[in-house]
Amino acid sequence: MTTDTADRTGRTTRTDGAGTWAVLLPPGRYEAERLVHHDTLELIAAEGARPRPGDRVAVLTDAPSRLVALGQVTDIGDLLPDGPPAERAEPRLVITYTRRSFDTPVLADALTVDGPVTPLEPTAFQALADQLGPPPPRQPWMVSLNLPIEAVSSAEAVREFWAYVQELGPRELPAFVWPSGDELAMQAFVLGEEANQDPEEDD
Repeated sequence: MTTDTADRTGRTTRTDGAGTWAVLLPPGRYEAERLVHHDTLELIAAEGARPRPGDRVAVLTDAPSRLVALGQVTDIGDLLPDGPPAERAEPRLVITYTRRSFDTPVLADALTVDGPVTPLEPTAFQALADQLGPPPPRQPWMVSLNLPIEAVSSAEAVREFWAYVQELGPRELPAFVWPSGDELAMQAFVLGEEANQDPEEDD
């Protein structure tokens, strides 16, 4: 999904010398961000130099290095762990997405990233951002999830449906999506990718 959400967040980029950074997604986080839409990305920040609110961020994955999103730091602070008090809290970093490209990442192998959070020269950040190009136009889609449910009433069937959705989620349940008005173009998606649901085509 490649979307431009700057209009939804209502935030603007600082012009008072805002910093530019590269943030590396932790292992497994890329898949999670592809499966469910999030407006923000919350991470435990590394020790040392830390971004400030208003700084711009290029969100990357590793091995190979790819640009998957752009964002802006909207909050920093300390993340207090659950349970008994710890000796110290973990530094927290909250990034609001301004552009996503999780389904069509661009290579960033020429960029040297030193740790989870790396300061970038503004020219290097802009070169990365330019690779995404202009955001594609948004369009209406229809998304459906159909499950055969055995139950004694319609109310119980609905409860069973939501129980299955919560238990299995996007990692196991196929979601069907098609452009509004073009049901013949319906596709099934599992794990964020198109998945064939016709057993006859597998033979």
